[in-house]
Amino acid sequence: ARVLEIARRLSRGEALGIGDGEEEEEEDEEGCQRHREPLEVFCKEDGALLCAICRESRAHRAHTVLPVPEAVREYKEQIQARLQTLKDGRDKLLEFREAEMRRNW
Repeated sequence: ARVLEIARRLSRGEALGIGDGEEEEEEDEEGCQRHREPLEVFCKEDGALLCAICRESRAHRAHTVLPVPEAVREYKEQIQARLQTLKDGRDKLLEFREAEMRRNW
């Protein structure tokens, strides 16, 4: 669910707001509210979109960051793989349920 929420927010270009609340950079459609810069990278550790200035701050300097399109692609692939796993599991459960229902009849 968390990954789906991240992907949804990334696709809309929103802040992710997953971090622990320390020095959260607030964004709107125009970018970082603190620096009025465009949001260019995604911080994997904090799950937040960052401008170039925030990226160089002490809070994020040592963190792994990705360009936004690459982060979207990466999370989308993860979501699709997990969704396929869930679909496969659902199909197996439905087959098992059907077999049990036939056996009970």
